Amino acid sequence: EAICQHHLRSFNTMAEVVPLTAYAQSRRSQFIVVSCYTRFDNLAHGPRGREAKKSLYTFWMDTSDGSMVLLSVVKEDCMNPAFSRWYSRRNVMYTCTESVAENGLIDTWSVDSKTGQLTRIGSFDAGGTSTCYITLDKAAQNMLVVNYWNATIGVFGLDPESGAVTCRRSLFDPNEGRPMKARHDRHVNHSENDPLAQKERQSDPHSHAVILDPFFGRIAYVPDLGMDLIRQFHYDNEEGTLSARGTMSSGPPGRKALGPRYIEFHPTLPIAYVVNELASDISVFEFDMTAAEAIIKSGKDDDGKEAKPTLRLVQSVRTIPDAFPGEANTCGRVAVHSSGNFVLVSNRGHDSITVFRVHFTPGHKGLLSVAVTQHTRGATPRHFQFDASGQWLITANQDSDHISVFRFNLATGKLEFTGNEYEVPSPNFVCSVVPHQSLNPAPISSL
Repeated sequence: EAICQHHLRSFNTMAEVVPLTAYAQSRRSQFIVVSCYTRFDNLAHGPRGREAKKSLYTFWMDTSDGSMVLLSVVKEDCMNPAFSRWYSRRNVMYTCTESVAENGLIDTWSVDSKTGQLTRIGSFDAGGTSTCYITLDKAAQNMLVVNYWNATIGVFGLDPESGAVTCRRSLFDPNEGRPMKARHDRHVNHSENDPLAQKERQSDPHSHAVILDPFFGRIAYVPDLGMDLIRQFHYDNEEGTLSARGTMSSGPPGRKALGPRYIEFHPTLPIAYVVNELASDISVFEFDMTAAEAIIKSGKDDDGKEAKPTLRLVQSVRTIPDAFPGEANTCGRVAVHSSGNFVLVSNRGHDSITVFRVHFTPGHKGLLSVAVTQHTRGATPRHFQFDASGQWLITANQDSDHISVFRFNLATGKLEFTGNEYEVPSPNFVCSVVPHQSLNPAPISSL
């Protein structure tokens, strides 16, 4: 890999874009950026809405009532941005593009704190196809990226001044160079979940996310939807490398067609939650601090054969009603509320968000029970996001071409529809952006 020099140092139609009002300027800016699919023919799955002509929409949210105003639409060409990550230190947002036919791009966008306008300041090849997830390490020194279609996981260097991606430091390939069995130009629709679709979707590895443990920031986890497992790695932030350290099943022993999609840690408990897309369930894991410390201590030069699993399965819970057919649903996002009291999962097909209550009693810490299931007022909730306050939830209803806003009850977990809906073609991701207005932010090393 190239040496990184910087590391050596009421249904509202789509109204016209409007300027930020004096009322809005007087309050802390809460922007909501929604990305859209602009091209369907090169996707692994099959959206049923409209192809968007523009890819990124920036709204201002009034946090007193959850209403939103469209401020900006990106004019620059950006095909199928499908995941976003806000980096508050630099007022930049990262997106990655999704295509099974060509390598994804990691785009860096500056965000104007007054107008919400996005301006692309960098673009970099993701090193794989159907790029679908971005994570920054603790020091914001590196970015970890996953490519769904060919399953590769890359580590990229960031410019310490602008935050833009500057180089690829390493690339891990779970296929070890072997060609994929599925073809990018002829494959099943990855939106389907019948046995035939499951068989082809699981004929190859398909990495779907990458996160770092919140305690040390040195253990990386990658759900592999194709192989029904969670890969664990030793992450070396100085070298920018990932070293394989074994795998764990994403569900109970003997279960098949699980399809792990995302993994999230609890904010205070040593607990991780994995959503299994194909099985419509969520697995709860305990984090083994001792095993993690042993992996970190052994370093990247160890062969990893003696590494123990750092996650232990303690619960598996269904995300949809028991009588609802599993093949008619696939899970989307899993998220842990910032309070730590609730875990939420979106169901595509059942078109709902299931809210789970997190238990804190001795012997049951981190375990889940269903609190409420709420219809999303739209089809195929691919993604959802809270605003910065945690009281408003926005759903991206991909196949009905709109987003919906719900009030979240912090005591009960109930979602109450606000009546606020906004037309956005084929929305696939919602990003909460709260920019600061400092013109000269401090360098990363001093933050």
